[in-house]
Amino acid sequence: MVEEKIGIVEHFFTNISVAAIKITDGELKVGDTIHIVGAHTDFTQTVDRMEIDRNPIETAKPGDAIGIKVKDRAREHDVVYKVPEEE
Repeated sequence: MVEEKIGIVEHFFTNISVAAIKITDGELKVGDTIHIVGAHTDFTQTVDRMEIDRNPIETAKPGDAIGIKVKDRAREHDVVYKVPEEE
């Protein structure tokens, strides 16, 4: 299974555990699984909710800057991959 690069972490809000992610490639939907990887980061989680400017959205496209609540610490410049669904 090949993971598809979908974006990059631009900022991490420690107090609320939210990663600000810039979508660069592909499309991300609520329910998709993402894999965040960096020098000190490596975790996978399901996207339960995404927001743009505090408004919930279902789908993010390239160019969107979204916020996602994450279960672990993310860092600026971490790469976000979309994990393909298992057939």
